This record gives sequence, C-alpha cells and structure tokens, in this order.
Amino acid sequence: MSESSPSSAAPGAVVAVALDLFATRGFDATSVEQIAQAAGISRSTFFRTFGGKDDVVFADHEVLLEQLRAYLAQPHENPWEAVCEASIQVFRHFAAEADLGRRRYAVVRQVPALRDREIVTVFRYERLFDEYLRRALPGLDPLDAVSFAAAVTAVHNGVLRQLLRGQKRVSVATLRAALDMAMQRFGVHPAPVPDADEVVVAVFPRRMPPAELARRLRSELP
Repeated sequence: MSESSPSSAAPGAVVAVALDLFATRGFDATSVEQIAQAAGISRSTFFRTFGGKDDVVFADHEVLLEQLRAYLAQPHENPWEAVCEASIQVFRHFAAEADLGRRRYAVVRQVPALRDREIVTVFRYERLFDEYLRRALPGLDPLDAVSFAAAVTAVHNGVLRQLLRGQKRVSVATLRAALDMAMQRFGVHPAPVPDADEVVVAVFPRRMPPAELARRLRSELP
C-alpha cells in the first residue's frame, strides 16, 4: 500500500492502479476497497472522485467531454472544421498516454458491461457534435448534422483503435487526413477564397448541405 495520504493520489494514478488490478485479478473480482488500498486513498475519496468501479475506467472521457463543450461554445469560423478539431483534441489526449490507453482498451474488450458503457460514451461525443452543428448552422438538415457527427466519431475511433492495438505508427496527421476525406465526402471541406474583387464565382459540390452553402456565401460576400 502506498504511503501517500488518503487524498494525495492524482486521479490519473488511481486509474492506472485500477486498470492494473482489473488486468491481473479481473474486473468483477476487483473491489473498490482493493483499488483504494492499492492507490493509497480512502474508499470515500474513491467514490467522491469517480462514483463507481466502472466510472474509473472512463474517467478521462468525463473530463474530455467537458473540455469539448467549452471549446465548441467558443465562436468558430467553420463549424465543420471545429468538430474535426474537437475530435483531434481527444485523439491527442489518448495518444499522449498511449500505454494507459492500451491497458484500458484490453480491459474493456474483456468485460461486456464495459463494452456497453463504451458504446454509450461514444454516443455522447456524437450527440455533442450533432447538437453543436445544429446550433452553429441554423436551418441545417438534422440528417446532415447527425450524419457528419457520426462520421467524425467513427473516423476518430477507427484511427484511435489502430493506435491502441499497436498495429502501426499512428499520428495526429493520420487522423487529420482521414477527417479531411470525411469533409470532402460531405462536400464541406474548406475551399480557397477567390481573389476577384468585383466578380465572385462560387462552385460548390452538389452534395453540400444548403445550410453550409449559405454560411459560406454569407462569409465571403460583403
């Protein structure tokens, strides 16, 4: 047991301890008391910080979702790019702690209840992006909003899984390129700004959502 005081262990350290115990003893066979003792904190501190045994596995996501809400609440010139950037911020976080992420991934894969919780957590990101696009682009077809939100989330998760499985070198550039392709498919990839002063000729993909077309015209015309 750690010699630290009951409230001194950082949340990240407690998560790491919990994942180690889940990996060696099994999720169901590990109690909150065992996690708290191994992390050098009290049982009450654990519950106050995380809420429950399964919550400790997904603690990072609660912090990230709050950070993304704050980020998307700021003004952004291009809402589609803002959603992609939010996705990249999540990836940067897990890429910076790739070893911990791989341990979490291995535990989640082995526990059906955690896999179900993961599905719900993924949907929370998707819903956050969907709701943001509807606010940022009034008149946007809800199907366009939810489709793009789902696509960005799926692309992010696909690239992140490559990182966590350790199959090959995966960087932020890999995710950014995949998100660029997603924007191209939806017809919302940023286009060059015309140089002409008096005549503006705008060419947009047929599949571009009308709300995005209107946004671009408003931003380019005086």
